[in-house]
Amino acid sequence: MRKMLLLSIFAMIIASFAMTGCAKQEEIVIEEFEVQDTVTGRDFKVFNIYTDKSSPGNHYVPSGWMGDFSDIKVDDRWMEDAHSGTTCVRIDYLPHRSQGAGWMGVYWQNPANNWGSKKAGFDLTGAKKLVFWARGEKGGEIISEFKIGGITGEFSDSDSAGIGPAMLTSDWKEYKIDLEGKDMSHIIGGFCLSANADDNPDGFVIYLDDIKYE
Repeated sequence: MRKMLLLSIFAMIIASFAMTGCAKQEEIVIEEFEVQDTVTGRDFKVFNIYTDKSSPGNHYVPSGWMGDFSDIKVDDRWMEDAHSGTTCVRIDYLPHRSQGAGWMGVYWQNPANNWGSKKAGFDLTGAKKLVFWARGEKGGEIISEFKIGGITGEFSDSDSAGIGPAMLTSDWKEYKIDLEGKDMSHIIGGFCLSANADDNPDGFVIYLDDIKYE
């Protein structure tokens, strides 16, 4: 009888130890998950598309001219009245409808002229927004859309997002494209803008600067 009682007590101690060990192990797993989630949120750093022409941290190239591409001029080393630094991007558009499209557009691509035929681009997972500064030469210039992503093809962009239409002012103004919930794992078209000839019958001159993912 005494032997059976000792065995019962020993079995209860073992069971209690096992339950404590399981509970402790489950708590560690939860802690590891929470730390990993927090670290993932901190991993993404600022990813520049354009700061200054000479900046080694720039990514993407304004090579994807669309619509009436003969009516477009892009100068990414314009040195007058930059938002910050020494240069900004100047875009001239004269709506001659040279290709008969009635609109224009410019994509910043990786690498240059990649319309989804090359496996390239960047994994921008963790980016929450694209931020940039823009102004018009006169004010009143209408941009149909500012966007990221959206390039199709064999190696298409993983997602797209945009804002617009936007009427520019003659003063520098900050714009943001919300990327919450977007799949940013493969982005060839890092930045894009498009405009319509009917909205800008006299064309326009616009300026861009400090384009970056945050």
